[in-house]
Order: sequence, then C-alpha cells, then structure tokens
Amino acid sequence: MSTSRERPRVALVTYSTKPRGGVVHTLHLAEALQALGQPVHVFALGEPGQGFYRALDVPHTIVPAPPWAPTLEERVWRNVDTLAEALMGAAAGFDLLHVQDCIAARAATRVREAGLPVRVVRTVHHVDDFTTPALVECQRRSIVDPDRVLVVSRYWRRLLRHEYGVEAEVVTNGVDARRFAREGDRSRPRLRRGLGLDGGFLFLTVGGIEPRKNSLTLIEALAMVRARLDLPLRLAVVGGHSFQDHAAYREMVLDRARGLGLRVDGAGGDVVLPGTVPDAQLPAWYHAADAFVFPSTREGWGLAILEAMASSLPVIASDIPVFREYLEHGRGVLLVPPEDREALASAMADLVTDPGLRAKLGGQGPAVAAAYSWERCGRQHIAFYRRLLGDPGD
Repeated sequence: MSTSRERPRVALVTYSTKPRGGVVHTLHLAEALQALGQPVHVFALGEPGQGFYRALDVPHTIVPAPPWAPTLEERVWRNVDTLAEALMGAAAGFDLLHVQDCIAARAATRVREAGLPVRVVRTVHHVDDFTTPALVECQRRSIVDPDRVLVVSRYWRRLLRHEYGVEAEVVTNGVDARRFAREGDRSRPRLRRGLGLDGGFLFLTVGGIEPRKNSLTLIEALAMVRARLDLPLRLAVVGGHSFQDHAAYREMVLDRARGLGLRVDGAGGDVVLPGTVPDAQLPAWYHAADAFVFPSTREGWGLAILEAMASSLPVIASDIPVFREYLEHGRGVLLVPPEDREALASAMADLVTDPGLRAKLGGQGPAVAAAYSWERCGRQHIAFYRRLLGDPGD
C-alpha cells in the first residue's frame, strides 16, 4: 500500500478496447490522471496486436479476449474469468483497481477475495437491462461488492441508493472541447458530397441502433419530418459496437424505416449507417452535420451530447433526469419527452426550418461543453483516491 508521501498506484480496468461510453471515459480519464502526475495503468480485454480504438499514450495492458461464445451469459463469464486471471498476476503492483463495468468489477473483486491487498472502486455508468437470473445477479454483485462506488450523475446515485442500498459518490464526466471545436473543418463538404447532401439537411446521432438509444422512435420521427417538409433530409447513425447483441432490434428498426418509405444505407440513403468510424474521423462527422439528435431513454451521462455541443451543433435530446442535470431547454438544446415521437418530429422540423434557432442553440453549446473538462474529472478522481486510501496528498 502506498504511503502518504507517495501517490496511490491506480489501475483502470475496462472490458473492451472498442469506442463505447465506458471505454471512452476510461481512456480520457487515464490521460487526465497521467497529465496531473497520477501514476495509472489501463487494463482491457481485446486484441493486443490491434490496440485500442485510438492511440493511448498511457501505460496499458491489453489482455487477449477469450473466444466468442454463442450466448450473452457465456460471453460475460468467459470475459470475467479471463480478466480475473490476468489481474491476479498484476494486482500486487497496485493499491487500487478502478473498474468501469460489470465484467471488470466481478474480475477485480475476485482478486480482492483471493487475499491480494487491493481496494476495488466501481464506476457505474448505467445499469443494463439483463433478463437471465444469472446476469441480473452478476450485475447486482458488481455494484454491491466493490469497496466504493462512483457514478457520473446524481440520478444514478439516487437509483443505486434506492435499488441496491449502495451509497455512491458523483464525479463529473468530461469532453475534449478543443478537439471538437468547429474551426474551418475542410472535411465537411467532402463528407456531405459523399452523402449527396450539398444542399440538404443532415441529422447526426452517435451510439448505434439499440433499444436504450430509442432508435425506433427516432426513425419514426424522421419519417414524420420527411412527410411534412419538401426538403432532402438525412440521418447518419455513427457507432454500433456493443457487447450485447442488438441485431434483432436493429433489423426491426431498419425494416420499419423501409416500411415508412425511407431508404436505408448507401450514399444517397435517407438513413446512412457508417458504423463505428475511426476515432480521428469522429469530429468531421459532427462538423458535417446540421443538427444532433439523441433521444435515449437511459444514459449514464451522454458524452456524445457534449461532443456535439463543443462542435457548435444544435442538439435535440431526451427530457430525462440525467440530461437535466447539465442541460437546460433552450440553452444549446431542445429537450423532448423520449416516448413522444410527435414532439421529437416537431423539434427536428423546427431545426430544419429555422436557421435562427439553429444558430442560437449552436452558438450556446461550446460554453456548456467547456464546463466539463477531463482535467476537472481527473482532479476529482485523485481527491477521491486519496481519501479512500487515507493519503492526504502533497
């Protein structure tokens, strides 16, 4: 265990190398901690030869992921077993294992239960809708077993207290505002020409097609806007990697889109599916868009919203408790009830037809995003680590 004259030795542990919210959070947090002088090492399951979805200039270990299994339950337990075995051999070098998900939490608590002198901290970004008893219990244990729990919003702190009897501490999320700032990005016209949109309107959403992203409501709202306005409109859905299998839901949503007369995929499609784009290209997609729409029913925080606001995009988002913690209707964003496709369609139509509203909301976004830096996030974590380990710091 580190002494009060030393900084705590921290390992950040995540289940994947792909660009999902918890992984994105992990990499940015690791970089912020290192920049602040906090020793940190990242562990993740993945393909060692491929690395993370983007470059990471922080000490890290990519543990070879186990073979794919046909059921979600089998995949979860294989990943827990593999990650736990790797951490058993490495944990002696750390005071604290800070885990970001259910799989990493179960692996890390096994290490502690084996007698190694490490503390386990879990950040709960959101709670998954598992259906099998084994996975529901796995998730419960991943929340109640760690020594301490962090969340990124007050909503999840209340939920964990009410549903799990766990007291969590809130640390804010962050965004690299400078990276997404719109400063004469030359890729905008190239991307738009590729979509056949020299003079049309492009909505962007990030996160793929899955139930909690409320993708079906978004598709139905897009069709309603198309029926009202005689203008070329597109929706680009960037992202899509998920540990869970949303293939059936995705096909249902795309079939619904076709049934509503929307053309799917293809450069000239009404719904464009670029999938998971290289990280270096992500700002260009924000800059190519005219508006960002994010009608999720459940989020831990909503990193993509802050990226869009940093990009000076007007935003439409769900009026849910998590978003209301840092968003205000009419200040960079229009908030609409997530279950109300008519309200979503109306907000989308307003942005298409009212350039003054777009300019107003887009101009307000960067100031909202600037309040949430990764440096601020890193400082909050360092203070938490020191309190947990009884280290008063410098």
